Amino acid sequence: MGIITELFHLPSIEYFTAIHGFDEVWLDDQERFQKQSFRNRTSILLANKTEKLSVPVYGGNKNRPYKDIRIDYEQKWLNVHLRGIQSAYGKAPFFEYYFPYLEKVYLKKLPFLIDMNRELLTVCLTLLRWKISVKLLSERDEKAEMRDLRGLIQSKVHFTERDIYSPKPYSQLFGVDFVPNLSIIDLLFCTGPEATAVIAASKKMNEQ
Repeated sequence: MGIITELFHLPSIEYFTAIHGFDEVWLDDQERFQKQSFRNRTSILLANKTEKLSVPVYGGNKNRPYKDIRIDYEQKWLNVHLRGIQSAYGKAPFFEYYFPYLEKVYLKKLPFLIDMNRELLTVCLTLLRWKISVKLLSERDEKAEMRDLRGLIQSKVHFTERDIYSPKPYSQLFGVDFVPNLSIIDLLFCTGPEATAVIAASKKMNEQ
């Protein structure tokens, strides 16, 4: 069975909880870009705070088609992004195994946000060892029944207000209190092969 979703930047654990168990993920490449959304930002855990990592883009405030949004490499975000991930997770148990795969995508300097996000999502699914196909909704020609997740995961609405994700704590590097629903890379770097079990235990919604 398939599921239709928006394409986010290094999506949250909630997102992966929502798509867990599906055979296909159909990414909506026909939608309009939305500023201040998860399409170009994600959250990681540093020593003293939760940090938002944002990818600057050209024309992101004009409600343009997502597929046409270009990444602004004139801004010095790339090194800040990579250094931030290294600072946050350099001492995590699985950092040295997983980080090179993510870094490789960033260093390609892909011009379009949709392409970078799709490659990062594919890498994360590979690291999770999920056998799930990632396809573009514009390429779909059949009318098979699919679950539609679009519009549910919004940055301005807290995850506790959605019937998707119930945090299953795992060992994080910093802080006494567990910080839920960070980017999937927090879970991957900290738990490695156990990530899928944590995701499965975090499912709140019933599959329809």
